[in-house]
Amino acid sequence: MVVPAHNEEALLEGCLSSLARAAAHCHLPTDVVVVLDRCADRTAEILRSQDDSGFARLTWFVGRGIGVGATRDEGVRSLIDRFGAAGLWIANTDADSEVPADWLSRQLAHAASGADAIVGTIEVADWSQHPPSVRRRHLAAYRAVPGHHHVHGANLALSAAAYLQCGGFPPVASDEDVALIRALEATGQSLIWAADLPVVTSSRTAGRAPYGFAGHLSDLARVVDTEALSDVVC
Repeated sequence: MVVPAHNEEALLEGCLSSLARAAAHCHLPTDVVVVLDRCADRTAEILRSQDDSGFARLTWFVGRGIGVGATRDEGVRSLIDRFGAAGLWIANTDADSEVPADWLSRQLAHAASGADAIVGTIEVADWSQHPPSVRRRHLAAYRAVPGHHHVHGANLALSAAAYLQCGGFPPVASDEDVALIRALEATGQSLIWAADLPVVTSSRTAGRAPYGFAGHLSDLARVVDTEALSDVVC
């Protein structure tokens, strides 16, 4: 499992706890690697004190690249270098997210049915940082159903072989997940757009990637504010 982290002292422990629960429900040994991207807070300190008993191995290192694309890629390739690509399954999430207990087991069930990659959905547990209209607008447009075609780096898994064949995450500041999916499709990999393993993610207003989920919610807030202003002017 690969987790990029950029100043995630507030949410990283919750993420790792959820990964440990998922590992406990998986019949295969699970390793977690956290890659730090220019952290200037207590993220590294939290990792130093973290109990790794829930995993086969928990490791972390400071990434050499800059941005989420390079950070994810370094994490994935560190696992491939350690274990080799044959039979290796890579699950990706974000440090501000928590995965369900059956997250890995459901991924492996899809893989056993022939999937090279699984693209999952997200849920938001706490909308308190946004007006109710943002939540309504998001839910009106979001379809958490099989075949959904939403792309989230917080809920994306694939075989190491497929990762190498498509070239992996590109070193971009955002939309690295979308680029990876396009590369997987271009190289003929089998994708499952799954809705049975949703990841709970943060609804924070200050995101880590320029055009990530936080940016999407901010865009919805601006649309709502514009509509409210129009109502007043009219």
